[in-house]
Amino acid sequence: MTVTGLTDGASVVRMRGIAKQFLGNPVLRGVDLDLHAGEVHALVGENGAGKSTLMKILAGVQPADDGTIELDGRPVTFHSPRQAQAAGIAIVHQELNLLPDRTVAENVFLGSEPVRRGMVDRRRMEADTAALLEDLGAGTVSPRDPVRLLSVAQRQVVEIVKALSSDVRVLAMDEPTAALADHEVELLYELVRRLCARGIAILYVSHRLVEVFDLSHRITVLKDGALVTSRPTGELTSDELVRHMVGRSLDALFPARADAREIGGVRLRLSGCGNARLSDIHLGVRAGEIVGLAGLQGSGRSAVARAVCGVEPFRVGTIEVDGQQVRISSPRKAVRLGVAHVTEDRKGEGLALRQSVRDNALLVRRAAFPRSRRPRTSIGTLLESVAVVARSPDQEVRFLSGGNQQKVVLAKWLAVEPRVLVVDEPTRGIDVGAKQAVYELLRGLARDGVAILMISSELPELIGMSDRVLVMHDGRIAGELPAGPTEEAVMRLATGHAVEAADAPTAGTKEAV
Repeated sequence: MTVTGLTDGASVVRMRGIAKQFLGNPVLRGVDLDLHAGEVHALVGENGAGKSTLMKILAGVQPADDGTIELDGRPVTFHSPRQAQAAGIAIVHQELNLLPDRTVAENVFLGSEPVRRGMVDRRRMEADTAALLEDLGAGTVSPRDPVRLLSVAQRQVVEIVKALSSDVRVLAMDEPTAALADHEVELLYELVRRLCARGIAILYVSHRLVEVFDLSHRITVLKDGALVTSRPTGELTSDELVRHMVGRSLDALFPARADAREIGGVRLRLSGCGNARLSDIHLGVRAGEIVGLAGLQGSGRSAVARAVCGVEPFRVGTIEVDGQQVRISSPRKAVRLGVAHVTEDRKGEGLALRQSVRDNALLVRRAAFPRSRRPRTSIGTLLESVAVVARSPDQEVRFLSGGNQQKVVLAKWLAVEPRVLVVDEPTRGIDVGAKQAVYELLRGLARDGVAILMISSELPELIGMSDRVLVMHDGRIAGELPAGPTEEAVMRLATGHAVEAADAPTAGTKEAV
């Protein structure tokens, strides 16, 4: 879905010369920002560019050190989020702030419950919540549902409804799709479309450039706390936007692919493998090679990763690691065979957020191997190899940026010295600069002889990184594409359509490596 044409909505918010320092370090340096009614205004930049701080100042979470904010042409100063909400400004954070054991209605009206005769008027609260849900086209969510039973996308809807319950005019959304599946992203797109039609001004922060171009009318770029540019979306290309953000072109983000001399023998081979979700999987990944695994949500691509690594094991077929037939019945068995799995859910499955960087990096090594058989790479060398930026190895992981958290996840698996690395959505929710660091790390591992199977929803990323691309459809591998295929060729296979021989000379062959 593409939002077409900038609306003629009136200016709702004008921020001028916004500056902020923390402990003497400037985070924002005289930033200007305008938000218009019925407009999606994308705010982009690397981690540390100042995006979240600017949003928090607008929403009354933090005060500015300098600068002015005007609402409908009148100067305002917000000393708390409640004051901002009363003025019609709300923020939906990346980390959802809902109480899981309370109902949808209780969360929507938390702190502002309607009262009748001194008691909470539950009937009115549920009726008002139902009306808000219906207005957003989310009538499948019940006001009486406990939040813990909802999907991530449904919880995102509840957060938005919670904001709308206070008659919001400006809605700031921080990485709203970071934890959403592909089909859930379309639901969010539809919600944004409805909010724009109602004249709400939306400030949209995302690292996913496809979303930025799909949704926004205007894009503002911050770098090192300063305003770089603010232009209508139609005046920018993806390459220009990346150059504004990180100072280099989009093509420069991806390291050079391996040449034939860097590719070794087959490290991982699956022959006729299947389980309840997958059928007749044939694939091979060579030492020094990055093989992309593409497909629509539900096609089975993540199921392949989970099966290879023993989370949901294959029930039929054969698996070979370095030419030896093996049985991978559990994650522990996979690790001991040299097969590692970087999960797509970094915070839910990949990290112990309240433990230190050190403990996270050594978590799998300690759990999978007896002391006498553990690899000996030092923690310092390990963290240096992935360039983790932290105060010390003892810092809790939850206080790191998304990019550094992802590097800790990679360090955790590098600590077991894998021969095969399966990475599922390796750059989800991290900025462009951090993505390049992950790309360089993966290509470096390949040069050291690791075989890498890479899954990603971002086709430019998958195409830019892969030496070959396998495409899944309906639990099977639909075909294989050589390095650098077009997005159209990938999508033809992903949607079940045959691909022309010129695009995929080896498509669908069981003999393919």
